Amino acid sequence: MKKSLLLYLFILVLLLNVFTFMYFSKELAFEKDKSARTEAKLKKNLEAANAKLADVNYFSLENNENAQNYFNPETATKTIQVEKLIPVVTEKLMDFNANPKGNPYVGQDQIGANKFIVNKVKVLNHRWIIVDFSDGEYWGEALIKYFVNDDETVSFETFQSLLYQK
Repeated sequence: MKKSLLLYLFILVLLLNVFTFMYFSKELAFEKDKSARTEAKLKKNLEAANAKLADVNYFSLENNENAQNYFNPETATKTIQVEKLIPVVTEKLMDFNANPKGNPYVGQDQIGANKFIVNKVKVLNHRWIIVDFSDGEYWGEALIKYFVNDDETVSFETFQSLLYQK
């Protein structure tokens, strides 16, 4: 009786070890496969996001070589670095937000008690800027021409302005 009980316990422990070994070896293979699928999916999503970002940044001074060559022609005696130009142009345009009647380059007169100020600026190329502006109640967008003068000052001219309905 004692021998058969020990034999049964030995067989039971052996079976438990075999099942445990099989479970963990299958789980490891399953986790590796799951990890590989997740990694492939993440790479695909990253490539799609990079492609979408490239499409969004198509109209930008940073990615437009023709517009950059306008500031850096091969025959020029003085060149402008585009990386430094964009923050300067943005800052100069945003400085006009301090005007008591609002930013004059949004192309809209003050409607209510609040003045129109520029919220976002995107430098499209060597000549155009698109801006988003609001007074807290009304929102709009404007297309602005900018010029870098010989004395390295920046001048602006509103080309078109759009005010959205409330």
